[in-house]
Amino acid sequence: MQDAAMQPVVGKTAYFRVAPDGAFVGNDPARGPWSADHCHAGPVAGLIVRAAEIEVGPDKMLTRLTVDLLRPLPLSGLRVAAETVRHTKTLATTRVTVHDLDDTLCATATTMHLARRDLGPVPNVAIQGPDLSQIEDGPFPIGEMRHDLPGFAHHSEVAYPKGGNQGAGPKTIWMRTPPLLEGETPSPIQSLCPLADCGNGISWNAPTSEMGFMNTDLTVQIHREPMSDWLASDSVSHWQPSGIGMSQSVLYDTQGPIGTALQTLVLFPPK
Repeated sequence: MQDAAMQPVVGKTAYFRVAPDGAFVGNDPARGPWSADHCHAGPVAGLIVRAAEIEVGPDKMLTRLTVDLLRPLPLSGLRVAAETVRHTKTLATTRVTVHDLDDTLCATATTMHLARRDLGPVPNVAIQGPDLSQIEDGPFPIGEMRHDLPGFAHHSEVAYPKGGNQGAGPKTIWMRTPPLLEGETPSPIQSLCPLADCGNGISWNAPTSEMGFMNTDLTVQIHREPMSDWLASDSVSHWQPSGIGMSQSVLYDTQGPIGTALQTLVLFPPK
């Protein structure tokens, strides 16, 4: 398979549409696995990045995103606002808030952006990433959902490295996702967010029929913007008897590593 330009997948329904009042309303692809009425946090992280990138401007690259998920994120509508905390020649930081239509705060985030420079060749480590030409079909990593409506899992294209793990435990997957907004081409980092928030769902240690594993936050650290629409995550989850866990992911495009993602997890047995 050849590298593809970073663009919306043709024919794909976008995660969100913009209401006349400016709120972001979730389409089916944004629906998460735990509730039919709430968003998967990955597409919402894309909205947060979009707001921060508009606030800072194109001359600096977003290098860190930290999201605290305070409440469920309703599909019915979200309002996202970004403000600059600091902006210098070298870096910028923002604070982003996500409210529901009742003006309840659902998530907060901070971002870091660094100025791009052209240094020419620099010493670097060579790390071999997964090979998109050596893949096989497989199921979406989370096989069960706690509702019967179409959602995030049904609108994401997924592939596995040949011979790779498709069961419980650490694993690597490739994913290609829908565009963020109807009629708009997402930035490379906006397109990365849905996969970045899937670490817990990729590397679960038991199926959701035995244990739920919801993340309360997401931190993404990025050292290079993605250059392909197929992106990969190599993920592992750590679950503890305290009911607390975490997931760790290394993120790749078809050229190699681009960053990492961390999530803090709350474990909850099924009722």
